[in-house]
Amino acid sequence: MNSSDAYISGQRGNSTSRPLWYLYPECAVAPHAYIFYYGVKVLNLVLGTPCNLLVIWHIASRQSDTSTSDVFFLNLAVLDAYFCLMTPIDLVNRLLLDDEYIWCFQRFAYGVKDSAPFFLVCIGLDRYMAVVHPVVFSRVRDNKLRALVSVLVWGLVLGYGVAKSLVNTMLVQDELFSAIILLAFIVMLFSNGSIIWTLRRSVAGKEKMHPVKKKAFRMVIIILAISVFNYLPAVALMPFVSRYSLVDHLCKIPLSVFLLMDLSCIMEPLLYLTKMEGGCGCCGCSGHSAKDPDGPQCEQKP
Repeated sequence: MNSSDAYISGQRGNSTSRPLWYLYPECAVAPHAYIFYYGVKVLNLVLGTPCNLLVIWHIASRQSDTSTSDVFFLNLAVLDAYFCLMTPIDLVNRLLLDDEYIWCFQRFAYGVKDSAPFFLVCIGLDRYMAVVHPVVFSRVRDNKLRALVSVLVWGLVLGYGVAKSLVNTMLVQDELFSAIILLAFIVMLFSNGSIIWTLRRSVAGKEKMHPVKKKAFRMVIIILAISVFNYLPAVALMPFVSRYSLVDHLCKIPLSVFLLMDLSCIMEPLLYLTKMEGGCGCCGCSGHSAKDPDGPQCEQKP
């Protein structure tokens, strides 16, 4: 039986025949990925939940002074907070209950998290338009348009979550997941790479970069690094799952990929909170630059 067949037809062992921490009995010989995976899930619950709730509070409490990308950051924080709060249900069902209805609910949560990069794509494209096409961006700054885009993205996210919950065919899920991650990663790489190229070209021949552009440049570099760290392994490894051995497919590679993706529940809100603290710590925020929609226009306080 190859790994794809095992994913389609393999049954979870009952609570008396499978080891406590393993979804499949075959993983008894390779427990390390599961141990680290559950460690990240607990870390998400303890650290990721309050960080995402703090991002939601920050954006909701300053509606008159938000950047255009904050609409997508808000939706991403809501999605990540929901996924973090699913951790206790996930662990209890895996360790004790093994209830099929709860498994459906869990698969829905995993489907929602799998499609979270759609909001990262929206953030990247929003910044791409602001930096690379500022004239066009100045005409579409209305957040109502971004709210409409968010509704459409939520439709895709929830639709994929429901499909993953009801269609328990791992081969199909792997293919859809690989397509989503690959598409999102290509768009994020293009948008952030274009922003970096534009900002670097704008300071060609100059000794120093403008502080606002410098802040935007650093932020985009960090976002690009996080995107590569969280999603490049999924792009590189998941399309070839049918070629892996049974143990690698069930117990090692997908778990390692999902572990890195789940870390985004912590890294993304921390990045946003760091931007907030760095942007408004010692100056008054009076607006946003078209070149840097997330960078405040600072005026010295008297």
